[in-house]
Amino acid sequence: MSDFLASYTALIDHLTATPIAAIAITLLAFFLGNAIFQKMGRPTWCPGILIAALIVVLILILLRIDYVQYQEGARWIILLLGPATVALGVPLFQQIHHIRALWKPILFTLPLAAIMAALYAILLAWLAGAPPELLASFAPKSVTAPIAIGITEQLGGSIPILMGGLLVTGVMATLWVNLLGRWLKIEDHRILGFALGINGHAIGTVRAFEISPTAGAFASLGMGLTGVFTALFLPLVWILMGM
Repeated sequence: MSDFLASYTALIDHLTATPIAAIAITLLAFFLGNAIFQKMGRPTWCPGILIAALIVVLILILLRIDYVQYQEGARWIILLLGPATVALGVPLFQQIHHIRALWKPILFTLPLAAIMAALYAILLAWLAGAPPELLASFAPKSVTAPIAIGITEQLGGSIPILMGGLLVTGVMATLWVNLLGRWLKIEDHRILGFALGINGHAIGTVRAFEISPTAGAFASLGMGLTGVFTALFLPLVWILMGM
């Protein structure tokens, strides 16, 4: 038995020595999670990205692969998040006439929404007695991953904790924006999309594009502006707070 475990450990170390294993696991989980999501009838409370994340966790547990090893290999995929985020400029350009017409409400609501998104997370974690590392990990949880990772590293937070926070935030924001939109009878796709982008980053933006191209464009706008605003002001506030 010990010889088998030693051989198995050596095999896993060999496979994870290159990014191929991590990329294969990620792609397998993504396509399988999306297929399950489609079979379930595309529920808003359980997006495909959540199912894919759970599949990745299950594979890592079953194969006894350390998360740090997986993360190192998956960095190649994380690099693609930047170009994917920039590509959202295409639907923004297509809807630029709508955006110009609403620049005053956007300018007024965005800073307040971005501040509240970071503030309530920090406040709740602080009341629970979380150390500064956790506070720094939760603060940018409403920002799209490429920007949030840079902010977290700058603040001294934990990337794995941040990624978990991003997933939970995206799922919960998508769920609650949909529920509150129905309850408040909000049918304007611009409002729904903007709210999804500000609060749910990439996951919310995916949901917005399922609603309509207009909702997707405003979600892209909300996600991008929230990321820029948070990247500029959160580190400055962190320094002023003496964290």
